[in-house]
Amino acid sequence: MAKLASSGDSRAAGVGRRLIWAALLALLALALIAVAAFGWASGHARIAADEAARQQARSAASRLSGELQKFRLLPLVLTEYPDAHAVMAGGDAAAVRRMNSKLELLAERTDASAIYLIGRDGVTIAASNWRRPESFVGQSYGFRPYFRGALANGDAELFALGTVSGRPGLFIARRVEEGGRTLGVIVVKVEFDRLEAEWARQPLATFVTDDHGVVIITSRPEWRFRTMAPIDEATRAGIRAVLQFGNLPLDPLPLTRAGATWSRGAARYREAAVPIPMPGARLHAFQPLAPAEASANATARTAILIAFILLAALLTWVFRAREKQRMQQEARRMLEVEVAARTADLVDANRRYRSAREELAQASRLGSIGQITAGVAHEINQPVAAIRGFAENAGTFLDRDDPAGARANLGTIVSLTERIGAIVAELRSFARRSTPALGPVEITPVIDGALLLVGDRIREHGVAVERAGEAPGLRCIADRVRFEQILVNLFQNALDALGDRADPRIRVEIVDDADALALVVADNGPGIDPAVADNLFTPFVTGKAEGLGLGLGIARDIAREFGGALDLVPSPLGGAAFRLTVRRA
Repeated sequence: MAKLASSGDSRAAGVGRRLIWAALLALLALALIAVAAFGWASGHARIAADEAARQQARSAASRLSGELQKFRLLPLVLTEYPDAHAVMAGGDAAAVRRMNSKLELLAERTDASAIYLIGRDGVTIAASNWRRPESFVGQSYGFRPYFRGALANGDAELFALGTVSGRPGLFIARRVEEGGRTLGVIVVKVEFDRLEAEWARQPLATFVTDDHGVVIITSRPEWRFRTMAPIDEATRAGIRAVLQFGNLPLDPLPLTRAGATWSRGAARYREAAVPIPMPGARLHAFQPLAPAEASANATARTAILIAFILLAALLTWVFRAREKQRMQQEARRMLEVEVAARTADLVDANRRYRSAREELAQASRLGSIGQITAGVAHEINQPVAAIRGFAENAGTFLDRDDPAGARANLGTIVSLTERIGAIVAELRSFARRSTPALGPVEITPVIDGALLLVGDRIREHGVAVERAGEAPGLRCIADRVRFEQILVNLFQNALDALGDRADPRIRVEIVDDADALALVVADNGPGIDPAVADNLFTPFVTGKAEGLGLGLGIARDIAREFGGALDLVPSPLGGAAFRLTVRRA
């Protein structure tokens, strides 16, 4: 009996040692899983932050490009304005006053900071801010690069501090000529306060740098006129010579850089940068890394917790299996002892034998339960990869003892996740609007898009829209966005003209003229006033009481850029009609 007890103690000690080793191995495996999980979390956080930064950069660049395109049209249109030519050619004081008032109205309508005319000698002749103490009238800007560049090349741009106002902005300049003689330069100053305010409402830091790496437009005011990297003295001297940024020190940003990660104290950012349509400029988006890291680390901790539960379940199963095996061995040993001690008493031996068999049967049943437990653990291991996606939302339903609701909710979440992925793919394509470029454009979808934009007004006034001459696949050479802009302008003018007419109609017809295509937009309104018909496309000439007189002029300029034309023609409906001619693709 003592020998058997000693043998049992030895086997128990061996089982204990094996369990300790198994626990140590499990802890090691858990540590490796933790290292891998947090390593994945770090990489995933960078990827998520990079994607958020890229999306913001593309969206902000598209928004800024739209603003720049709008304001770049102003000096182009003003160069054709007869009054501007007259004033710059030496107009009298009354003409200058009228010009000042018109520039003031135009700046107010277009949200331009300032619009001014500079003579060939570099002195400002007329300006939209002529009433203000900081008026540009009489100021000399002959030293400014945008003035010299416009005189030499026809147009120029410069982002700088105003020498009079002290406010930063983009100066867009265009040369004015008449009969081959240079009269001066028209300048539009644009400030970006509204755009910066939009960017500031977002968690990301968004800013624009010029060709020297100086921050010029930013959602963080304290970063304005800081630099991405130190600037050498020669470059600083050139900047100071033209008073581009006054006497500002142009110190580097208070950030340190490691690859695409920028740091300031404990705060870290991931950078994305895209070019924008300003010479040498780039738009930067800084996405804070902390939110992405917090989300990824939470996922990693959840994975570690799941791994811990699974390893604990595995250890428990191993322990129970070992314990069952030990119990079975102990039962057999006890049977041998009983048989040896009770050999003389067969009845008692038989009874003990039957009792031992019952214990063996019980042990066998326990062994079967252990096998079932192993199978369950194996089945649990298969959906582990999916637990991450539904753990948080399923918890609420499990707390309510509603597993069926949890399964239904999780299925919905998966569907919604796929749907969200499809929506994001669509906005890139739209917010950027990429820089306008001519190419083949199908005409029918453009007409559909323009009618969609004015659809509410069409339905509100009960206007009947007639369409003719369209054919599938009919294409022209244009830029789709600006082509649609022309049609929207023509539709809006037609709707304004129809007013309260009892039977308002608009007709859109495509006419095939060999190498060219003509799109005619006609209405049955009162028609064009003969007093303005001959000068209808001249800037500031309009037949509307509240009209500015720029829409048709801009539309005609866009059509010419397409290699086409926009003309007033007789209307088949008795009102007004415009013929847009474009090249066939």
